[in-house]
Amino acid sequence: MSASAQEPMTSKDLIALPQPPADHTLAYGGQPQQYGELRLPAGGGDHAVAIVIHGGCWQAPYGLDQVRALCAALTAAGVATWSLEYRRLGEPGGGWPGTLEDVARGADHVRVLARQYALDLDRVVAVGHSAGGHLALWLAARERLPAGTALRGESPLRLRGVVSLAGIADLRDAAERPLCGDAPIELLGGRPDQVPDRMRIASPVESLPFGVPQTLVFGALDGIVPPEHGRLHLEAAKRAGDTATLRILEGCGHFELVNPASRAWPDVRDAVLSSAAVR
Repeated sequence: MSASAQEPMTSKDLIALPQPPADHTLAYGGQPQQYGELRLPAGGGDHAVAIVIHGGCWQAPYGLDQVRALCAALTAAGVATWSLEYRRLGEPGGGWPGTLEDVARGADHVRVLARQYALDLDRVVAVGHSAGGHLALWLAARERLPAGTALRGESPLRLRGVVSLAGIADLRDAAERPLCGDAPIELLGGRPDQVPDRMRIASPVESLPFGVPQTLVFGALDGIVPPEHGRLHLEAAKRAGDTATLRILEGCGHFELVNPASRAWPDVRDAVLSSAAVR
């Protein structure tokens, strides 16, 4: 079978990839899932940082093992990676608001990490896949939440950019299609029209413009989060005045985007390096 005729990767294929160990596994909170894996590039100087957020429909069976290969490859390319685990649906505290609380807390913890490790706080980007793409975009939107909103916090970590890989940007559209089955509704704790206040806080598209450049990457063969979902966010971001780009990669499905051995890798790598001003 030719490379162009290969079937798209599955989640099982992704988990079967090598699992390169992290340099450090560090807690950012007191709950078992509140930790991250830090990988540091070789060489001196302060490193740009990618906060990496795994996907899996926000659900408990899926963890950061999905993105270890990606993180190791990004670190080898010159970017420090801080890969977050977080409470997910099916776990105590997962869903609303715990999942968002954890991602916010884990991102802000980069300031703490920078006291010990050579990290450049002016070059921090968020990179997320699928449901993690939602969370990465949400981190970019978080500063736009009204002051006093608990999930915003007093001083959200400022991002230089966000790279969303097959990311779920609009929870209303995700619930209507549906994407990830009932998971968007479970994340919110109700249908979007039943919990409009939560929708406004949790769905990134509701907070446009972010004032943060957004790169959206999709596989043309993605049957889990289709490129059309990305186009909707792209159009909304541009209407709001944000800088946003959409890349649709031919011959790629959903999981190729986090596989550094796939044809998607050069585009994904370059998007992250460009966003982090590494090149």
